[in-house]
Parts: sequence; C-alpha cells; structure tokens
Amino acid sequence: MDSARKTTCLGRMASFVLNDHRYVLLGTSVVALIGMLLSSSPRSQMSFLAHYYTLELVMYYLLVLWLVISFAGLVVKLLHWNNYAEVSPFARTGVRHALRIGSYVVWAITLVLFIDRVVMGFVAAWIEATTATSRPDNALASTLYMVWQGRDIFARGAMTTVGLALFGTIIAFVLAILLVFCRVQQIDRPDNDLTRFLKVVGGGFARFYSTIVRGTPMMVQGCIIYYGVFNLLRATTLSVTQINGIWTTFIAGLVTISLNSCAYMMEVLRGGIESVDPGQAEAARSLGLSQWQAMSKVVFPQGIKNAIPGLSNELVVNIKDSSVLSVIGTFDLMFASRTVAGIYYQNFQANLVAAVVYLMLTLIASHLLGMLARRLDVRPQPLMSTSDMPMPTAASQTAEEGRA
Repeated sequence: MDSARKTTCLGRMASFVLNDHRYVLLGTSVVALIGMLLSSSPRSQMSFLAHYYTLELVMYYLLVLWLVISFAGLVVKLLHWNNYAEVSPFARTGVRHALRIGSYVVWAITLVLFIDRVVMGFVAAWIEATTATSRPDNALASTLYMVWQGRDIFARGAMTTVGLALFGTIIAFVLAILLVFCRVQQIDRPDNDLTRFLKVVGGGFARFYSTIVRGTPMMVQGCIIYYGVFNLLRATTLSVTQINGIWTTFIAGLVTISLNSCAYMMEVLRGGIESVDPGQAEAARSLGLSQWQAMSKVVFPQGIKNAIPGLSNELVVNIKDSSVLSVIGTFDLMFASRTVAGIYYQNFQANLVAAVVYLMLTLIASHLLGMLARRLDVRPQPLMSTSDMPMPTAASQTAEEGRA
C-alpha cells in the first residue's frame, strides 16, 4: 500500500512538472517578488554569492523580466477579458511551454537566493552563537545563543513533557477502560440486587466524574491535586522535605494529566462502543454468552479499534496541555522556557523556542500515530460523542431512513 501511494505521488509530481498550468504568470510572480526581496536583504558572512556579484545581478534582472512579462499578461487580460484565449499571445501553446520553463527558472533562482540569504544566514548566526562568550547583538544570533546556552534546560523540559504526555495517556487509557465499562453497563434480567446496585452506582459515578473533570480547567485541577495531597501529607509526621521527596511536582502533574485525560478518553471509548452494531451483542447473547462475555469478547475489541484515532489524538492534546502544569512547578517545557527567559531577559524569544519545540513534538506524535492507524487499517467515521447523548448507530440510522 505504501509503495502504491509513493508511486501515485511521484506520478502526480511528474504530471505537474511536465504539463502546462493556468495562472503560471500570476503564481510565479509572487515567487519572483520573494526572490527580489531576498536579493535585496543583507548577506551573511557565509554567503556564497558574495563573490559572484555579476551572477546575482543577472539573476535579479531575470526576476524583474518575469515581473514585466507578468504585467504585460495582466494588461492583455484586462483589455481582452472575454476573448483572452483567442487573441492573447500568452495563450498560444508554444508561449505557454516557454512560460512554464521560465517559471522553473524563477523558482530555481529564488531557491538559490533563499539558501544564500536564509539558510547560510542561519548557519552563520549559529556559528556566531555557539562560539561567542557573551550574548551577540544580532537578534537571530542572540536567540540561538540563548538556545545553545540553555540547551540542557530545554532538553530536560522537553523530556519531562514527553514523559508526562506518554505515561499520562497510557494510565488514562487503562482507567478509561474501567470507567467506560461501568458507564455502558445495562441492568440485565438475571442480575441480582447487588449487581443491579453496583451497575447503577458505577454508571452514576462515571457520568459524575466525566461531568466534573470535563467541566473544569486542567490548571485548576492540577492546583487542587498538588496542594490537596500536600496538605494531607502535612497532617502526618512527615516533614516538608520528606513530602517534597515523595509528592514531587512530576508525580502531581502525571496524576493530573491521567485523571483529566481519563474523562475525555472514556467519552471517546463510549462513542466507539456505541458505534458497534447492537445486533452483534444480541447475536453473542443468543449464542449463550453472558453480558460480560459479549462486551469483553465482541463489543469492546471493535469499539476500541473504532476509537483509536480519538484516543491517539489525546496524546497530542496532552503534549500541549501539559504546559499548564508549570503553575505547580512541574519542570516541563513551558517551565524551562520561563527559566531561560528569566536568565537572559528574552521572554518573546524563549516562548517562541518553546512553541517551535511543541510544534515539532506534536508533528512527530501525529506522524507516528498516523502510521499506527494505517498499520491497523483503522478508517472509522468521526467520533463526536463528547456529551451524554448516545451515538447514532448504523441500526438507528437505517431505522430513521425507513421512517422517512
């Protein structure tokens, strides 16, 4: 499947390169403007075009020539709006081929200028930042200097964020399975009074827990959990130092993420279970399986598979939402960025670096989870069961269509 997808992508790219396109003048004009702006920007010490001024001048005027041609095409279009394809020289087959090849030249020139100005400028700033003994005056070099000097702090914060999100999601998944089992239980005729009581209490607790957790912010939950447990331990004979060694901010953050994510994952699992055709559970019961056996062997495996996209999305959400745990002192990525900002007095740059790292973590997690979903061949319909309303099943949708 992956090889077929790659072949299809390569075929589309080849078709795009070899065929003519509409609006090639307009689209490539934007690229030409970007190239001219790059050419007008100052060179860095690592610039390889600094020794080839004549070549860069020729490249610049080629971009100008493209803009002139584009302007001429725009004038012809405005003058012959209704019969442009019949009278315009730019609509002829040979001219269109030439313009397509010329657009590739413009793209190549802009790419060379981008490498010379942006990429090599970044390399020069990085070398300056890593070899400087004090913070440079250049804005980019100063930011890279801050990142290089605070690399251990950022790395520790990033590792803590990944650990909180990963282990918190795993723990939340286990708890969510237990809660969703209580949530979807229905009173069966053979149940005795104790079983009925436990099902009612379990279902009520699951609904109450979901309502409370999903109705309050994680930041508030983290403060309540951390300081609440801390005050409980203060009531014992333990000293503050001993309590801090036992009830660390990392453990408090892990508990917060686990309990918070558990409520959302429970609703996702409930939606996946309710999306399973009820006829399968009825067929299992008709074969002599108990309600527990039908749920655990027939309904639950399919429901969990249907809910995999929503469950995996919780990992990405937890990577980002863990940033609120810095309020209780958890040394995550957000806390690390605030620490570095306090050292170098660069709040904007430090938060910008944190945003880039968060983006990289979420993109990597999304890619890995997408690979997992493709390997499991999961293609369910979107699950939107985040409330107490039941999910519409295939059987109910068929019944509604029959009524209509």
